[in-house]
This record gives sequence, C-alpha cells and structure tokens, in this order.
Amino acid sequence: MSSTKADRKAAADTASWMFNVVTSVGIILVNKALMATYGFSFATTLTGLHFATTTLLTVILRWLGYIQPSHLPLPDLLKFVLFANCSIVGMNVSLMWNSVGFYQIAKLSMIPVSCFLEVVLDNVRYSRDTKLSILVVLLGVAVCTVTDVSVNAKGFIAAIIAVWSTALQQYYVHYLQRRYSLGSFNLLGHTAPAQAASLLVVGPFLDYWLTNNRVDAYGYTFTSILFIVLSCSIAVGTNLSQFICIGRFTAVSFQVLGHMKTILVLILGFIFFGKEGLNLHVVVGMIIAVAGMIWYGNASSKPGGKERRSLSMNGNKSQKHEGLPESTEVDDKV
Repeated sequence: MSSTKADRKAAADTASWMFNVVTSVGIILVNKALMATYGFSFATTLTGLHFATTTLLTVILRWLGYIQPSHLPLPDLLKFVLFANCSIVGMNVSLMWNSVGFYQIAKLSMIPVSCFLEVVLDNVRYSRDTKLSILVVLLGVAVCTVTDVSVNAKGFIAAIIAVWSTALQQYYVHYLQRRYSLGSFNLLGHTAPAQAASLLVVGPFLDYWLTNNRVDAYGYTFTSILFIVLSCSIAVGTNLSQFICIGRFTAVSFQVLGHMKTILVLILGFIFFGKEGLNLHVVVGMIIAVAGMIWYGNASSKPGGKERRSLSMNGNKSQKHEGLPESTEVDDKV
C-alpha cells in the first residue's frame, strides 16, 4: 500500500513538473513571437492581463463550487503582492538596464538566494551532494546562456531588487500554502485579483517609461489580439502550475529543476527562430545542466539530502523531514 501511495505521488509530481514546463515554455515562445514579430513590447501590462484572465477563471470556478471558501489575512496578501509585483517590475527593468549576460547571471543567483531563505527562515539543511549538484546546474546554465557581461549602478540595483523579490515571492507561495492550508487555486483566487488590479494600473505607465510607446496607441490587428488571448490563456496554466510545483516541493527545487525550461527554450528557439546561436559550448552547457538536475533530484531525495528541522509547538521536541517529497508536508505550521 505504501509503495502504491509513493507511486501515485511520484506520478503526480511528474505531472506537475510537466504541466509547468509545457505552459512555461509555451508562454515564452508565444510572448517572443508577440513581441518580436508583432512589436507588442508592453510586458508589464501583458502580465496584468494574464492575472486578470486568471482571476476570471478563479471566479467562475468558485461560482461553480470547484473552489472552496478560504481565508488569507490582508497583511499576508499585501506582502505577497508587493514581492510578486516588485519581481515582475524588477525583472523588466533589469533586462532593460543590464546586458543580457548580466541579466542571466542575476536569474541564476536566485537559487543561492532561495537556499539562503530556506536555511534562515525554515532551518533547512543541505547535504554536500545537494550543494554540489546545485553548483553544477548553475555552471551548466551559465555556460550556455551567459555571453556579454556588463553592469552599471542602476542596473545592479534593479537586479538586486528583482532577485530578492522573486526569491521572496516564491518562498512565500510555499509558506502561505503550508501556513493556511491553501490549495493552489485557493491561493491564486486571493492573489490574482490584487496583482491584476495593481499591474493594470501601473503597467501602462511603466511600459511607456521603458519603451517610450503607449499601449493604447499600439496598432492592434486580429493576429496580434489572437496572440494576446493565447498568451493570457496559457498564463493561467503557468500561474497555476507554479503554485502547484512550489507547493508540492520548495522554491529551491522549483528554481533548480526549472532550469530545464531554460534548456528547452534554447532548443526550441534554435528550431523555430534560427540556429546561429547553436555551438559546441552551448551544447556542453546544456549537458552539464541536465546532469546537474538529475544529480540534484537524486541527492535531495536521499535521507539527509535536504532536511527541514522544525520545532514542535511545545518547543521541547524537534522533527526532521528528510528528502524532497517530505518538504511539501505541513510540518511546521505556526
């Protein structure tokens, strides 16, 4: 019976990752076509439309009875929205002010920052193999994505804000689901409306500042509107799958194994948008990164590979939750 339960959990975990990989890669390719081919460069406004679409779906599902009523305190909601919106804005500004190479380095630094948050806030401890496997993933992704590296003061500040806010937002997804026993759709039902409202208010002004173009002056065509609708539809799955994966695993595992999406985007980019960037060092970097991800999955699932030490309610007893699967249990509610 235990083996059957473990098999079912492994199948659910795999399905969750595949759901996230497919939707994430899909939305990247659709957005790349929308922005590169049709010139719709209003990334923050588009993200607001993504959350508005997600909000609409959660409202319909709640009305149909598929989402049960739940509670999320306003202070926690406001903190989450602050982290999430700073992450979105920070990433867009960082990409504008920094070279692509430094932008990629900033994205890679989210993994050690997420590790730091788990160590400090959740008292998680990593084995030597788990740490080394993370370094291998970082090395592989850096080899195949980091090219020119140049930085300036304001770009560096934007990158710091983007990295820390993203790491905090992803940590908070896992924390809120454990703390208030919220499902992924429940949490989205609380956060998506606030993010949609705030981003749709701020987005047009921020996009005008970044691109010097107004979203209302864009030359909308049937095809571009179709791509926007497609982007918003896929975004619902992307938002949901992110919450599912971080809820089932942790922010660190989501970041490490999530770099598989980077590899797939590179491969599909070479297939659909030209092969001029495909060379030996990129292929070597992909191989190193994939090997690191396999090592991480194996190392973190072993006893002691990734261990959460949490105090019981009376403070006299400690529990150890070893391995990746146990990281999703409600083990340290406060």
